[in-house]
Amino acid sequence: MQEDKSIRQMPAFTKEVLQNIFSASCVEAAAEAENVSSADMYERMKAVNLFSELIYPCYETLHTQSRRIVTEDILEALYRREAKKGDAV
Repeated sequence: MQEDKSIRQMPAFTKEVLQNIFSASCVEAAAEAENVSSADMYERMKAVNLFSELIYPCYETLHTQSRRIVTEDILEALYRREAKKGDAV
């Protein structure tokens, strides 16, 4: 039986690449849940530092959860941060 060499030749992804892929997935899922564009959702998430303060630092835990749970958690954090930001203005 001959081994499929294409699998062995695939480059390994770095943690940074995997985190970026996961972050993009979070944006897409949250946008879909909110029925908004991915670009709009990305800007909202970026405006309240969700990437630098939640998604990247908690990647090891978040990426083991279901898409539904991650989306709910991301949206809850987004709503709270937006409300807090609104109070500060």
